[in-house]
Amino acid sequence: MTTPFRSRHRAGRRAARRDGQRRPGPRWGLRIGTGASVLLLSASGVGHAMVTGVESGIGRVDAFTGMSNRPGGGNGLNFLVVGTDGRDKLTEEEKRRYHLGGQPCHCTDTLMLVHLSADRDRASVISLPRDSYAEVPAHVDPVSGRPHDRRAMKLNAAYAEGGPNLTVRTVEHMTGVHIDHYLEVDFTSFMRGVDAVGGVELCTARPLRDSYTGLDLPPGKSRLNGGQALQYVRSRHLDGSADLGRMQRQQRFLAALIDKVTSSGVLMNPIRVKDVAGAMLGSVRADSGFTANDLVDLGQAMRGFTPSSSEFTSVPLASLEQAVPGVGSTVRWDPVAAPKLFQAIREDRPIAVHRDRPEPRATAVEVAPDRIQVRVANGSDRAGLGPAVARDLRATGFTVVGPPGSAATGKAPHTVIAYDPRWNRSARSLAAALPGAQLRPVAGQGPVLRVTVGRDHAEVRRVRAEQPAREPGGIEAITGDEAVCP
Repeated sequence: MTTPFRSRHRAGRRAARRDGQRRPGPRWGLRIGTGASVLLLSASGVGHAMVTGVESGIGRVDAFTGMSNRPGGGNGLNFLVVGTDGRDKLTEEEKRRYHLGGQPCHCTDTLMLVHLSADRDRASVISLPRDSYAEVPAHVDPVSGRPHDRRAMKLNAAYAEGGPNLTVRTVEHMTGVHIDHYLEVDFTSFMRGVDAVGGVELCTARPLRDSYTGLDLPPGKSRLNGGQALQYVRSRHLDGSADLGRMQRQQRFLAALIDKVTSSGVLMNPIRVKDVAGAMLGSVRADSGFTANDLVDLGQAMRGFTPSSSEFTSVPLASLEQAVPGVGSTVRWDPVAAPKLFQAIREDRPIAVHRDRPEPRATAVEVAPDRIQVRVANGSDRAGLGPAVARDLRATGFTVVGPPGSAATGKAPHTVIAYDPRWNRSARSLAAALPGAQLRPVAGQGPVLRVTVGRDHAEVRRVRAEQPAREPGGIEAITGDEAVCP
């Protein structure tokens, strides 16, 4: 029997007091925004009466009836949050404007496992690829009553086959993690919720264009309304990363949404909380055990959450494209790293590195700095500046080629990056580390970028790839404050 949230929350707090400890840094997160916001927006502490009114807008699903042989519950609280294709509830104008033609698939467009730590100081968000190879447990069709044996299918097909109940059973079987609550969000609630908070600010290191969704974002900072945000989290034809890149963008969106909600004063204004929650909850469904008491207790526990409270990752994968007869092209979870990730969740341990002391924010760039070769020359009248710049570029990850030299042109007023146009993405990434540097294309120069440090040089800024690379067998995770705009 699942322990009520109120009892679990208080037990976690008592345990933390007995140990005399409080974990630093981490916090919370999720993905297709609204599901997270259902949790987040209850954090205003405005009272049981208002939350009871909000609860009445939540649709109910039978997510846990008849389930047996479930994983044991660990410390903390686990939510399975799914995003469904609910385009049939949008207006014809919205469908046209945001490229939502066609029929809804009645499947899970997004799946996320959200773990709230026992002390409520951290939340871990794990994206589960919808095309994951899954072995669905034996079950009875909820409509026809026909029994089905255990069989292979894609993870997102479990919803079409057996609804929320079979989806929960499949995820528990694959992860070994006990699911405490189920939340289901569709396109309508997502768009209305983003508009209700006044839009969300996102940053990208490169242009993002997807003809399938109509997404068209320039590099830099953009403010997205609900429809544009839906385009952003749905786009999977931007590059070769397909659904994996889409999951990373969904995580960045959620971090930005948390930042907007927690920094804009929404949670401290009862009227705004009710308006925003009402806009979001009209199309949200949850298990019947998720009650007003849970919303109140959760809100009290989470009032201090910020983007740095959260950590985000996707299930580590062993293969990106594996054909399965009768199923299609699937992705397979890493047999070493994936179990380590879910063990950390069961044991209530962080999955990302949370720093005790704040460090200067690193700017996200298109090309990882360790993939960029740089040769440095000092064109200023400041002795030792060339070696200093080379050292700072190495410190932020660039590959510096050879010892720093002196510029043949004499004293340069401005820092210049000479680059072969074929390596223009690398040049833009290097320019982010050298603010004010001028870009100068040189045809035929080759892959090594040449930096002439000018008299106007002020600093080398830290940069990082938009998404860090994962070592084989390891877990790739970032904290929410690393995902939002600097």
